Amino acid sequence: MRSPTSSRSPTNSTSITETIVQDLGVAIVTGRYDGVVFPKESELAEQYGAARTVTREAIKMLVSKGLLSSRRRRGTIVNSEDQWNLLDPDVLRWLLERKFSLELLLEFTEIRMSIEPGAAALAACRASGAERAAVATAIKRMIAAETGEDDPLLSDIAFHVAVLQASGNRFFRQHREMIETALRFSIRKTNDLKGVRLASVMDHKKVADAILSGDVSGAEQKMRELIGSALDLVTRVRAEERRKAGL
Repeated sequence: MRSPTSSRSPTNSTSITETIVQDLGVAIVTGRYDGVVFPKESELAEQYGAARTVTREAIKMLVSKGLLSSRRRRGTIVNSEDQWNLLDPDVLRWLLERKFSLELLLEFTEIRMSIEPGAAALAACRASGAERAAVATAIKRMIAAETGEDDPLLSDIAFHVAVLQASGNRFFRQHREMIETALRFSIRKTNDLKGVRLASVMDHKKVADAILSGDVSGAEQKMRELIGSALDLVTRVRAEERRKAGL
């Protein structure tokens, strides 16, 4: 198998490390090392023209993300997918570079359902003035996107990130990068399944209005309805695909 290479030209040890982590991360997650012995540090150092300390650091980073295990006498091996840290934004981004999977979209939407309604409820009672303003601004951006004055995807993502930030809960906030990364994938795919180009601004505005008015139960319920419609759609499409496949 040809080893992964990068089109970038790193100029320092940090960028070389980032290049190696990116290239190997994509290669591992997309299955290019399935059934193949993972390269030794010396082989990677030669491939990338890097010092052994640099390749060792890259391997450590991939180990920390759960993609690799390094053992004395066993060398470095690729872990099975159930050992990967799927909440790591890099791992999630690489995972999304694989062939589209309704199963992945369904699981991500389920995670959103378990996180975002609670964050919306907390935002309704805890958000600061600046955080409420960020939620309101995101809705204005989504409205502007309907007439081509803003980016539909980025404004949609900005809204969901603003709600997480406004929750005042550090654990919800910790999910920001994961949610942001995955939304870049799921919003497009969900809209494709719905046969629409833009998300429903009014459904998002209902959530925002509840948050801005301090309606805790309303904010939670409207967010649950918003994500629930996407979850129901993906579930139906997945069931139909499985039926057609005789599963």
